[in-house]
Amino acid sequence: MNTEKVCGLARALSKLGYCSRSQAVILIRDGRVSVNGRIVCNPESNIRLSRDWIGLDGRPIQKTPPIYLMMNKPRGIVTTASDEKGRKTVYDLLTPATPWVGPVGRLDKASEGLLLLTNDSDWAASISDPASHLDKLYHIQIGRVADADLIAKVKAGAKVDGEWLRVKSVGLLRKGQKNSWLAITLDEGRNRHIRRLLDALDVEVLRLIRIAIGPLQLGDLKKGATRPLKNDEKQGIDHVLEG
Repeated sequence: MNTEKVCGLARALSKLGYCSRSQAVILIRDGRVSVNGRIVCNPESNIRLSRDWIGLDGRPIQKTPPIYLMMNKPRGIVTTASDEKGRKTVYDLLTPATPWVGPVGRLDKASEGLLLLTNDSDWAASISDPASHLDKLYHIQIGRVADADLIAKVKAGAKVDGEWLRVKSVGLLRKGQKNSWLAITLDEGRNRHIRRLLDALDVEVLRLIRIAIGPLQLGDLKKGATRPLKNDEKQGIDHVLEG
């Protein structure tokens, strides 16, 4: 019995680290991708990576060595490969020589801080999977002075658009006369999770910075800068995912 795993052609290109699945779909539908010497235009065609030959414009696509990067994303940058409004994207911050990598999850335009990028699609999927319960720490400046009542409400969560938005933990970092900084940890990531929760509690978000993903800390990485993960940093995240 043949138990060899198969996957769709578009996903195969992503797993090889060549491009994103959405970019692969375009290449395939444009007739630029061949399998075992034959042009294939169906992105969902079954592929066995261990034995099928995949080519682009007649040249073989080789598996790219895995790349794991961390970026300190500035506010005002969008986390997409291209933007229909012409806004600056995280790809504008990468050097031209950087091989293709994709963002692991997203930080919206107004948010900043730690963003991972990789060409390892399986690793990215593991981190993004809510079942992994990988902690993500955020520091949030809000437009009011936080008190015990507000902290309790944030901790209790709220139902927004039919779904419960909860946090794993919340604490007060510091407060001034008109605003405060909160530390919020999530172990699941819904779309604009923190912003939607605080908006439901009538709390204005002034700044939102992701500080850590699992054991990985943003540290002193300069805003807009990118660097490879160190071996122990990658292994630290892997240990949490495997646990």
